[in-house]
Parts: sequence; structure tokens; C-alpha cells
Amino acid sequence: MPGEDLENRRGGGGGGGGGGGEAVKNRGSGSYSSSNVIEDSETHWTSWLIPMFVVANVAMFVVVMYKNNCPKNHFRAEGKCVARFLGRFSFEPLKENPLFGPSSETLKKLGALEWNEIVDKHQGWRLVTCIWLHAGLIHLLVNMLSLVLIGIRLEQQFGFVRIGVIYLLSGFGGSILSSLFLRSNISVGASGALFGLLGAMLSELFTNWTLYTNKVAALLTLMIITAINLAVGIVPRVDNFAHIGGFLTGFFLGFILLPRPQFGWIERRNLPADVRVKTKYKAYQYAFWLVSLVLLIAG
Repeated sequence: MPGEDLENRRGGGGGGGGGGGEAVKNRGSGSYSSSNVIEDSETHWTSWLIPMFVVANVAMFVVVMYKNNCPKNHFRAEGKCVARFLGRFSFEPLKENPLFGPSSETLKKLGALEWNEIVDKHQGWRLVTCIWLHAGLIHLLVNMLSLVLIGIRLEQQFGFVRIGVIYLLSGFGGSILSSLFLRSNISVGASGALFGLLGAMLSELFTNWTLYTNKVAALLTLMIITAINLAVGIVPRVDNFAHIGGFLTGFFLGFILLPRPQFGWIERRNLPADVRVKTKYKAYQYAFWLVSLVLLIAG
């Protein structure tokens, strides 16, 4: 396969930010944009799953605020709730939740991640439900913006099945790591899943290395963006364990689910009959796939 054919192929991807709240470990988000990512001649999908995830998260936040009913809980303190004109959808006092959202108790009732509930009461379902909860309106907006910028581009390139699997399993992986190390506070947010998509973008760069034009620029861009977003976890009340767990899960899943076939394999039908068709993937892609599969199973 001539190197020139591969070096002429280009493309891109995108991403978001992060947040935190009172008595709740909130999960931030990631961002990435580069003109060095390839676009190949394979089918480009129409993105519908990521928009559905956004709708589901927004709908869940509305349900949480309905259940929270701040005026009822603060009926003796007139004017305490923020945006009281919203009625039962008004926000908790800013000193309790500066992100314009519900109380920690409401989040806990509806499925927030809490170590005692998982270990002592065997409520393992919280590892999944916490991914769909957000600590406040700001937290929700930042994560959903990041999801749109990162996820839609990836879904267009790789399809809803692979990106959906990476998103959900990364969120689950982030919850597991968070529950192992975070025992004093509850945790909510989709950023474990978002960091999984960011990790998958990095492994996609490695496994499809020969298909990139400016390799060094693409790698440095992703590494800098990843480091900045992980650094957000140093801020108090931000759950960096979910970030790391989601990122590592997505990183290994990217090697398994996102390798691109060699250009010669894609164009094999247009090659002369006497030209020998190469294997679909390169040897190092198979090696990455095997190592990542073993690590995910062992982990």
C-alpha cells in the first residue's frame, strides 16, 4: 500500500469542560479538536444515539428537580430557593448547591453513587444510575455540550453501536473506580463516559497511526487536552476517580472497537487483478487489540 495514498487522508473531532457541587462529587468533561484526524472512504453514519443520550440526561434532570421540590422542603425559609417562580422545579439555595440543582439527599434517593449503599446494602445498580444524574443545571449544560462536541463526531465516523458501547462501559468503569476510592461523598455525572470517549479518541490515534498526516501535532493536542481535563479533578468536590476510570476503560475499548482497515483493503475492489490484497489490519493493530482485551478482562 503506497504511503502517499494514506498520507493524503485527513479529518477531525471535538469536546467540552467540567464542574463540582456541595456535598456531591461532580464529574467534569473533556474536549478535543484537531484537523489531523483522518476521514476515510467508509460510510459516514447519521448521529442519533448521542442526541438521544442528551435528551435522556435532560429528561432525567427534570425528573430529579420535580422530585426535589425545593419550596416544600424550605417552606419555613421564604426566598431561600433559587428561581422560586419555577415552583417545585426551583433550585436549592446556593450555599447548599452552587450549581443550581437539587439537594444531595434527592440525588441519593434517585440513584447517586455512594459507597455505603453499594457495599453494605448491595445496591449495585447505582453504578449505572449515577451516570444519568447531574448535580445542577451548570453541571448538566457543561457535560451535554461536551457530549455533543465529542460524541456526534465519533458516532458519525464509527457508528452508534461502537460509540454507544464505549460510552456506557466507560461510564460504568468510571463508577467502579469512583466507588473504590470515594467513600465520603456521593457522586453523579456523565463525565466518566465522556472521558471514555476522549480515551477512545487517543487509542484510535495510536491504532490508526499510519493514517494520520501530522502525527506529532495530533498526539500532542490530545495529550494536552486530556491532561488539562484530568487536572480539573484537583479542584475540590470534582470526582477525578470517575474521570480516570472512564478514560482508561475508553482507552482500551478504543483499541478493540475503533481500528480502521488499511487503505489497500478498503480499495481492494479497485486494484488491478495482479495486485496482492494485504490483510485488513496491520500487525500492530492486532497486537493492540489483544493486549487491550486481556487488560480489560483482567481489570
